[in-house]
Amino acid sequence: MAQLRAPADDQRQQEALHGDKGGVDVAGGGGGNESNKKASAGLCGVLRERKVVDLARAKRRLVEVPYTATLAHTANALLAARVSAVAVAAPPGHWIGAGGSMILESDPATGAVRKHYIGMVNMLDILAHIAEAGDEADADDEAVDLGRRMAVPVSSVIGHSLEGLTLWTLHPNTSVLDCMETFSKGVHRALVPLESSADNVVAVELVESAPGYRMVTQMDVVRFLRAHGAELRGVLSRTVRELGAVSEAVFAVASGARVIDAVKAMRAASLTAVPVVDAAAVGEETLQDVCVRSSSDEHIGAGGDDISCLFLLLLVSQGVGKKAVETFSATDLRDCPVARLQPWLGISVTEFKRKVAEYRASNKPVVHGADATGTGVPVAADADAPAAAAVATDEEQSDEHPLVTCSLESTLCEAIEAAVTRHVHRLWAVDGDGLLRGVMSLTDVLRAVREAALGEDRELHSIVPS
Repeated sequence: MAQLRAPADDQRQQEALHGDKGGVDVAGGGGGNESNKKASAGLCGVLRERKVVDLARAKRRLVEVPYTATLAHTANALLAARVSAVAVAAPPGHWIGAGGSMILESDPATGAVRKHYIGMVNMLDILAHIAEAGDEADADDEAVDLGRRMAVPVSSVIGHSLEGLTLWTLHPNTSVLDCMETFSKGVHRALVPLESSADNVVAVELVESAPGYRMVTQMDVVRFLRAHGAELRGVLSRTVRELGAVSEAVFAVASGARVIDAVKAMRAASLTAVPVVDAAAVGEETLQDVCVRSSSDEHIGAGGDDISCLFLLLLVSQGVGKKAVETFSATDLRDCPVARLQPWLGISVTEFKRKVAEYRASNKPVVHGADATGTGVPVAADADAPAAAAVATDEEQSDEHPLVTCSLESTLCEAIEAAVTRHVHRLWAVDGDGLLRGVMSLTDVLRAVREAALGEDRELHSIVPS
């Protein structure tokens, strides 16, 4: 689904990604003696020069829901705004933010606090809540119970996913390199104030008060890397195998598995997407059995993309070496309205994918200004945003393609191009026969680029006097 954006927004986003033409020449160091020029050149120079606020300014508006919104309203807001996470806002002084954060929005004229962002709810939080409905029920009961479970306030499910345990914000002067450090640890998105009241400049803040925020995501940083491909060609020309960007742990789901069972397994693994493999290739052992046998291991990685060693060992054999036919993701569930989701929890993931594709084709979303959800729950805009502006933030896009893959010998440039143009957050690595060999997420991409940048920087400083 293409982002809804005014014509001038494309130019603004490109300027944010590429920088003003009259800016500092990063490769040349912008001044000083020759040694300093050489030391500031290269990958680290590009990533240190640009600030995260440059990426934030290109974003349209922050999508949020009030703490009183029901989970059903929130799911419909995600669908209407074409995003996979929304900020949850509450009156100030009555809540403790996720992870103890105090992220406040203040009046630009008076400085008075208007609201407190108490957390972020994404599709994995909703998946976790849905999965709980089926823990001790059969398929028919699950469909009946889902309506009641989706009527709870959104504030009650904050933190169901690992990422939701903390609400992140980045100081606007944080460099892209430091932003990558945060995102390479599994944080997928963070709020960035366009103006900050904080004096200190550090990558991650838990206390902030500002008149407006934008959401910056892993995909925004990956787009930045793509836009600066000529300057970063040294690392982007290397293969994903060479960079160690592909994880061999692949959690797959059988094509015949029920949606509710796939959701439970994804919840246990803290994953938002899995490859779907042919049911005949999986055998009699189901993925749900794998999750049950590993349930005693509670040391799941805090980043959301990393799972404990025991869990990984149990999952590798399920995906690696098998033929993937499509992807089942949180986006598929987001694109399915709650009323349709209830009777579809008991069908196979393959049938579910078909039904969602048919629904997408026949129900193109229409944005109606500030109330883009169509549910009576407004998608709030920053004060400086036009009232009728499109709410799509380009943070997440529908993956209408069944499978996006790469090979272990693909260059990082090729992998980034595929991720950006196909709007996906992971690529399945396959061999010449199309069999799964691993997975590469945007977390892996950013980690690989950052490690390469720091390694190059150490080499430069080892040969250039300070």
